[in-house]
Amino acid sequence: MAISFDNLRKGKRYRLTNHGEKFEFQVIDMPEEGEYTVKDLHTLDKYPLDDLVKYGRGKDFDLEEL
Repeated sequence: MAISFDNLRKGKRYRLTNHGEKFEFQVIDMPEEGEYTVKDLHTLDKYPLDDLVKYGRGKDFDLEEL
């Protein structure tokens, strides 16, 4: 069951499934309401969470805590 972006917490780890791709990340910063900076757990790249959903949410959209 998908959780809301509003429930994301700094330091926690999550898995996002969207359009057949899976991303595992950790929230590292929340400078403003609704803006999240995340770190990919596999590549250690840092990017805004909006980059993962900028093309919309697919039928398989799921966000879960690890």
